[in-house]
Amino acid sequence: MSDIRFRLAGAFGDFRLDAEATLPASGVTALVGPSGSGKTTLLRCLAGLARAEGEVAVGEAVWQDARRFVPTWRRGVGYVFQEPSLLPHLSVKGNLDYAIKRAGERPGPAFDDVVAMLGLAALLHRSPEALSGGERQRAAIGRALLAKPALLLMDEPLSSLDAASKAEVLPYLEQLHRGLSLPVIYVSHDALEVARLADRVVRMAGGTLVAAHEAAPGDPLANLSDGQVRTLARAALAAGLEIAS
Repeated sequence: MSDIRFRLAGAFGDFRLDAEATLPASGVTALVGPSGSGKTTLLRCLAGLARAEGEVAVGEAVWQDARRFVPTWRRGVGYVFQEPSLLPHLSVKGNLDYAIKRAGERPGPAFDDVVAMLGLAALLHRSPEALSGGERQRAAIGRALLAKPALLLMDEPLSSLDAASKAEVLPYLEQLHRGLSLPVIYVSHDALEVARLADRVVRMAGGTLVAAHEAAPGDPLANLSDGQVRTLARAALAAGLEIAS
């Protein structure tokens, strides 16, 4: 796949989406912006869960244009929500097997590889209700990966977790980033998540996208918007650190 291309416009109540971009079909693109700016709406349109006018293509696969609208289940898209949304009547392994059955013959990561990358081996025979928040989200990420998506959408996947659970899950996300070639669009309000995971940052405001910013190698602050840098600076001051003049 060479790139991810979309041009989407539509009204959703009082909110209007008007977003267009071409993104590399590799690495993690962080989608940032204030609440209500349209980040989740854009992800839902890319997944086919909501409909706007326009075009969506991932590599050579056209998911939407003036003549067609490919349904979600045929798009080859993985979606990780804020809440894990595991099937409660199935074990962790049952949830993973469910994704594999729905994936069909598409290429993608193997079961054993996903289990190893996300540390799920000890959880396979447990029910979702017996898992911690971080464990449930790791299982949900594993289920999304085993659906063998061409594009993975992650909508604030750590926002419902407490600090300890976030600290548990983030290293697994970093490992996935290093180990998989799968393109990811990652929505987050957390500057440190963005700094640790993103290859580029796209800002959204009022339903419109601002140009992407590539990360400078070895410089995690290059992933952050000006507002996020100011947030980190205020946190440093509050912690008693000094900012050099």
